Parts: sequence; structure tokens; C-alpha cells
Amino acid sequence: MHVVSDSAEKEGDAQGFAELHRAFGQQVHNHFHSTVEASGATFGFGAPRAPGLAPGNVRPEEVDHALRHYLSPQPCFSEALAKIRRDHLVVLSGHEDTGRRAGAFALLRELTGPGIGLRSLSPANSLAGLTAPNALKERQAFVILDYVGETNADPVQSYDIARLAEELRRKDSYLVITATESSLRRLAFDGYCVPWRAPDPKELFRACLDPLQAAELPSALMERVGEQRRPADVVAAATGFCAGGTPTAMKTMSGSDADAVRMWFRKVPLLEDLLPLAALAFLEGIPERSFEEHLATLEGLVRDWELSGESAPGERDAVPVPGTGTTVLPQSRALWRKRATGLVRVDRRPEPGLGADRSERRMVFISPGIRELVIGELHTLYGYELWYPLRRWLHDLAQHPDLAVRTEVARGTALFAGHSLAEVDDLLLQEWADGLTNQRVTAALTLQHMAETDRLAPAALTIALGWASNRGQARAITMAMALSGTLGSVYRLEVLNWLWRLTGRGERMAAAARRSVVLLLQTAEQEPERALFTLRYIRTRMANARAGTWDHRRTTLIAAQVLVAPRLGNQPGTLPGALLRQRRENARQLGKLWAGLLLSRSRRTAFEALCDTLVDVRDEPSVADAVRTLGEAMREEMTPAQWQALSSRLLAVLRHPDLAMPSTRQMAHVLLGTPGV
Repeated sequence: MHVVSDSAEKEGDAQGFAELHRAFGQQVHNHFHSTVEASGATFGFGAPRAPGLAPGNVRPEEVDHALRHYLSPQPCFSEALAKIRRDHLVVLSGHEDTGRRAGAFALLRELTGPGIGLRSLSPANSLAGLTAPNALKERQAFVILDYVGETNADPVQSYDIARLAEELRRKDSYLVITATESSLRRLAFDGYCVPWRAPDPKELFRACLDPLQAAELPSALMERVGEQRRPADVVAAATGFCAGGTPTAMKTMSGSDADAVRMWFRKVPLLEDLLPLAALAFLEGIPERSFEEHLATLEGLVRDWELSGESAPGERDAVPVPGTGTTVLPQSRALWRKRATGLVRVDRRPEPGLGADRSERRMVFISPGIRELVIGELHTLYGYELWYPLRRWLHDLAQHPDLAVRTEVARGTALFAGHSLAEVDDLLLQEWADGLTNQRVTAALTLQHMAETDRLAPAALTIALGWASNRGQARAITMAMALSGTLGSVYRLEVLNWLWRLTGRGERMAAAARRSVVLLLQTAEQEPERALFTLRYIRTRMANARAGTWDHRRTTLIAAQVLVAPRLGNQPGTLPGALLRQRRENARQLGKLWAGLLLSRSRRTAFEALCDTLVDVRDEPSVADAVRTLGEAMREEMTPAQWQALSSRLLAVLRHPDLAMPSTRQMAHVLLGTPGV
């Protein structure tokens, strides 16, 4: 048996986090190939979320906005209202996109009245945990959206849910849980479940209009409205109708991308056409030469599997030339693109950081939504004969040395999870999470991309947390990787608490957890609230840890890594410098951390980091107020003698030729609150 040394494992972990740093440094991987209407949208970390997805308070105005076009479906709404009034608890179960989230808000609004907010709880909460003292407050409205279920036996769950209902009644509080039927053990929840249905689409459409608009509507329009299954699509069509009448509403419901993908598959494509499209669904946008290499590997795997008796890919295109005894190589690029017309186009661009003269041809889908539609059709129409070799191919790619390849594999796998979560988790992610460094990075990136979708974010969190439950060091470290970035953006407190627990375990896991906390801050440059929240968390942990204890030591280790960290990606400067630029409130939290480190065994590291940060912000007068606040916060934590010693040493060090810039010394005087020279 091959045994990997501790040093090699730690080196692999460091390499994995370095790759995540690079991947997150690119921030956004949206490739737009035509005009995009995205007013009011943001991309990358910190994208707007549906209200209630992230645990925390949901403000009354957010509830109002979610219910602005709400129409309660009957009879399920009345049944759910009766159950929650009786038991103070109800579970809305059913298919996705049936309006369960809005239904939960509407039920709680009915009970609490207008102008009252509610509190969203984590979908990973255990029922037993909610019955603990102080877990639920009195006279509050709670919601758990997209509950992911538990693995306890039915009798245990039945007991826990009965205790929870009793606790809610005792505190005169209410809880609505939304979940798919597959995530529930129905026997345990049966007495509290209400199968949820979407409202009638035609009734919802009319309810979104004023009475004059709804009086006479074209029959063709209403027929198309009646075909819609998602309330959100009906509301979008009604909004379009109000803006531009019937043509705009019909265009909103046209679904041209879905129709194009459906028609392409309806023609029953030949193997040599199907495999490139399947490969592109998991490798969109990589250089064409690399794509062809990986496609050839997939074709070989399918050929070995002898898929459905088809001849080997490309054989039927090799045509003898009369009178020569030779063959003509197929013009495979031209032939396949012709056959994929309407779905695929050729883009040309260089790798990030390279000039236009290094641009390469890359095949991409003509619009962003086609990729997921293709994966959906592949999952719906094809069975083991395609997916067995395709999964083997994905396992190989998950180990590929090229991060760009693995990033696209992760993106495609996340889209696949939207259609078959159990298959992705059981047959791909579990193996990758326990595999080599490259596989673990691929698993972590897959969960990051899953977390970008509201309906998959709870599942991504649950999968990640499951890797820390006595599943071995490798999976626990993969969890730490996965919790940085998007998951940390959505589930802030829960992620920080889990990472904090990991810092108290073995050194390898503790080191990974510390790196993840730093990544959380590095990815929060565009999310001021999350950055401040994370800094406050670390500062509070440091303040509550008694000096000389292990608790205090692990906090100072995290704080030290934060203060010496660079910015994300290839951006110049330090992380503390970026946080000082971001908002002045960060300065007080950073000041408390710096003072704590300067009074600890890490004082040298803290001092060097302080000098580096002053150099980073020296030419930015707009940051002076934040630097002044930073100094004030540090001074509050020190005795006059300690502060004087720091001042003398800092001004002496800044006389060094490498640091002796007037702007640096001036910023140091701002920090110290002394007159500049």
C-alpha cells in the first residue's frame, strides 16, 4: 500500500488552496456571446439572493416584495394555514418551482400581520437542535427554506418533530418548513406535511393585472399562459404584458433556447454529433485544441463500451477517394459545427493575462442557458450506455493538471446536480472529496458553483458538512475548501462556526480551516457586510479567549494569517489594505486584531504586516480616516508605555531605505496620531 507522508499531504493541501485562490481570483466566469439584459444584477460573489435563503432576519419589505403578486393556491393554502394554527408547525412539500417559498411567507404573514419580518433558519439545522434552550425565541415567525432532511430513523425523527412542535406552541412561535418530497421521510413528517401546488397559471396571470387589463385577454395568449408551470414565469409574462402588451408577453414565454435544444435532440443525433455536445456541456470555452484531445478520450471510452452497437465515432465520415486508394480525413470541425447550428458557436479569446495575439478558438454555447438545457436532455434521454463512460471521463478530468479544465468540469457537474443530485453526490463528489489534491479542488469548486443557485445551495452546504462527520482527514479538508467563497457568502455564521471547530482538530485540518477563513475575507472585497461580519467574528473569538490558552493561540494564528494575506488573485497590495479601502468600520476590527497580535508571541509578524499595509495605502489620502481609526483602536488596547514603544519602533523602521518614502511616513503619523514632518 502506498503511504503518503504528512509533509506531502500538507504540501498537497497548500497547493489545493493556492488553486482555489487562483480560481476565486478570476471572480466571475460569465462568457456573454450576445447582448445581455441584466439591469440590477451582479455577478460573482455577493450576487443577490432570494429573501430567506441565507439564515438571518428577513425584513418586512423583503416579505412584501416576495408577495407583491402572490395568489394563494387552494385548497393547499387553507389546509396549511389550519395545520400551523393548530400545531405551530407545517411542512410544505412538493416539486421545486411551485411557489413554496412565497407560500411560507404568506402563511407567516397571515399569522403575524403586515409590517412584521421573520427569521430564516439554516436548512442544515437538526430538528433536535431547534429544541435546545434559547434556540427559538418567543412570539417569532421562523422559516426553513429547502430543508435537506436528516438520516435519523423514522421513530427518532417523529419524536424530534413532536418535541419541536411542542416547543413552538410553548413559546407561541411559528415555523414553516419547505422541502421536496425526496428530502423527507414522509412517515415521520406525515402529520405535519401539506403537498404544495402552484396556483392556476391563468388565475395568477389575471391577478397580476389591473381589472381593466384582465377583462379581455387574447385566447392565444391565455392558452400559452396556461402551459406555464412555474409561478415565476407567469409573473414575468404578466410583467411583460403590462410593459408591452401581448407581443412582449409571448416573447417572454417563447423559450427559444429550450425549443432549439429540444428540437436538436428530437432528431436523434448520431454518435459523432452527440459526443461533442456532451463533452462541451462539461468543457465549455476551453481552447479548441484541448477540447478535441479530451473529446477523443471520451470517444475512446464510449467505443470501448460499444454504445448501442454504433460504429466508432468518425468512421462513417472517412470516405474513400475514387481512383486513389486513399481516404479523405473528415473535416470534423466544420461538419460538427454545421450540425450543431443554433446551439454552438466559435469564440476567439486569449487566456487571462495574455495579449490578443495569443487568442485561440473556443467552442461555446450561443447563450448561457443552453448548457444546462443540454445536460438536462442528456440526463432525460440517455441511460447507462452514455453516462457510464461519461462518468469515467469526468473522473479522469477531475484529476487533470489544468485548473481551467477542472473549473469547467466543476461548473458542468454543478449543472448536472440540478437534474440528478443523488447521482452527482454518490458517484462523483464522494470519490473526489476523498481523492488526490486536484480531485478535492474539483469537488470544492463543484459545491461553489452549486451554491450560486438558490435551490442547490442548501444541498451544497449539507454535502460539505457531511464530509466532516468522521469521514477522514481528506474529506474534512475538502469541506474546508468548499466552505470558502460562495457557501461562506450565503451561510456566514454557520460556515465560520464549522471552520472554527476544525481549527481545534489535528494540525492538518486546522491549517486548512485557517486558510479557508482567510479565503472568506479575500473573496469578500465586493461584500462589505460579509467582510465586516467575518472580522467581528475573529475579533470576538480573540477577545473571549483567555491569554495563554490553546483557544487564544488558535485565534492568534488565524488573525496573523489574515493580517499578512495578499489580495485575491493577482491584485497588488495586502488584504488589510483592501479592507481599509472598503469601509472605515473595518478599521476598528483590524485595529483590535493588530493590537492583540502585537502583544503576543506573533508581534514580529504583526509588525511587519503593519508596515506592509502602510506601504500599500501610502498614496491614497482617501484611506487616511480609516488608518486613523485603525490607530485609535490599537491604542485603546495598549498601555501608554506599550503604545510609545510601538510608535518609536515604527518610525525608526520607516527610516530604512526600502520604506523611507515621505508618503509612508506621513501615513504612519496618521496611524499614530502624531504631527507629520
